[in-house]
Amino acid sequence: MQIIVQADGLARCVYAEAVDLHQLGRVTIRRGSHVELDVSGVWLVDLSPCDGPLLGPFARRSQALEAERHWLETYWLIP
Repeated sequence: MQIIVQADGLARCVYAEAVDLHQLGRVTIRRGSHVELDVSGVWLVDLSPCDGPLLGPFARRSQALEAERHWLETYWLIP
């Protein structure tokens, strides 16, 4: 889990349960995407909540979750 701490003290990360973020102070969690099964039975990652693309299709949910994490860490995490 990567946590980026900005000069103003604001910390950003892709949420995971590896670290209890409440130990760092007040926490605000914002949805970065929606990982959902579509009508044809494939998984899609909709990153529109953070102005990102639609990723997929993926045969397995785990593949979609990995793609979601990779995109968020690569394109969103560092402002």
